[in-house]
Amino acid sequence: MQQSLQTGGVEETRIFGLIEEARITRKTFDGRMLDLEITLSDWVYRSVISKNVLTLHRDYFRLRKPFERRMYELARKHCGVKDEWKIGLELLQKKCGSNSPLRVFRALVKKVCEHDADHGHFPDYAVTMDDDVILFRNRSGLKSKPDPLANAGDDAPYIDPETMHDAKTAAPGYDVYALYDEWVSWWHDMGKPELKSPRAAFLGFCKKRHERKPLR
Repeated sequence: MQQSLQTGGVEETRIFGLIEEARITRKTFDGRMLDLEITLSDWVYRSVISKNVLTLHRDYFRLRKPFERRMYELARKHCGVKDEWKIGLELLQKKCGSNSPLRVFRALVKKVCEHDADHGHFPDYAVTMDDDVILFRNRSGLKSKPDPLANAGDDAPYIDPETMHDAKTAAPGYDVYALYDEWVSWWHDMGKPELKSPRAAFLGFCKKRHERKPLR
């Protein structure tokens, strides 16, 4: 990486790497790796400690197409924790490094938006397209979107949006919000037992429903 600093009419350029050094230990007869040790640069270490490094949602690695991953990386960088971020189709194409004709690229983006609308598969952000403008909205800040859990009752166990997203994997094909209502009803019928981990309890409920009656 390269960084330029200007002070007193003098410009200084520093070039540094993310990794200070790496050490790999292998077996001599078959090459099998025994140990890997990586030393991060001081800059990376300070950035991590001060929480100046953007994290990636774990579902990023479930995105199969490099194009989708690049879209997420751009949204993570430019939208971050803000409520939303807009970008034109042509500029998005340049940032993605796509050489496809614009009409082909438009169809690819449209397909991602439609798939996200149906399944909510895009991590962290809801993505939509309107007249060649792509809008990324932070899922944790969708203030205009009705909360599907709002009518569950004030005493109902709280389930965060990420857990609801994981529930779609635990019970593919199911309406996870309908499952949540069933789970809350069951919890009430059982006398509202104390839950050490509402997240684990709800996901377990979804997994059992899928095992008993899989839809996919």
